[in-house]
Amino acid sequence: MNAALDWTEPAELYAVLGAFRARNAHYFRFSSAAEAIRFAIEDMPAAALRGMAVESGDNRYEGQQIRALYDAQDYPLERAKR
Repeated sequence: MNAALDWTEPAELYAVLGAFRARNAHYFRFSSAAEAIRFAIEDMPAAALRGMAVESGDNRYEGQQIRALYDAQDYPLERAKR
């Protein structure tokens, strides 16, 4: 799934928290896709994952795809201790 993902390419994270309303939408920009994915998993509420999307280059990853990227063997950053 992540063969086309360049972990170092800039990325954007879109998140809708709580009810699906514009006022609950959040946008974040990161210098790398790896940082965006780490933020999505480690810093955002777990329940918000279903309303998240990470865009990097021509790629878009949503919900459980973001989790799978974070758990991927080639994920380049140190993960938080669980």
